[in-house]
Amino acid sequence: MSVTIGNSAPDFTLTSDEKQSVSLSDYKGKNVVLLFFPLAFTGVCTKELCNTRDDIAFYQNLDAQVLAISVDSPFTLEKFKAEQNLNFPLLSDFNKEVSTSYGSIYEDFVLGMRGVSKRSAFVIDKEGIVRYAEVLENAGELPNFDAVKEQLSSL
Repeated sequence: MSVTIGNSAPDFTLTSDEKQSVSLSDYKGKNVVLLFFPLAFTGVCTKELCNTRDDIAFYQNLDAQVLAISVDSPFTLEKFKAEQNLNFPLLSDFNKEVSTSYGSIYEDFVLGMRGVSKRSAFVIDKEGIVRYAEVLENAGELPNFDAVKEQLSSL
């Protein structure tokens, strides 16, 4: 399955690093930047989320909520968020359902791991419509954040 620009984003409810249920529909009326990342505490993921942390004012000024999703447990995400001082929710897709519904899942990852989220970025507008979608095959690459910001700025 995958997500198409111009279509409604699949809704979901996941457990956050604060062990709260968080749904995409909670953010109706706000723009959402949805970031899928492979694994907490890995180099590229840390760099990506720390860059986003340092840029949070840009997203807030455009009335956008950043949500980051991985298949890590809520407990792992809680530690990762605290260690990196991240200022947006980290959501656990431990059962891999949301990553799968967004077409953002590796069949096979490194070290024999299966079912790890692909690094991806989605921009969802205030009505819940997908306006930008980028799913990377190479986990060593970062999403095109300039394109994400440009899309957000145009909403």
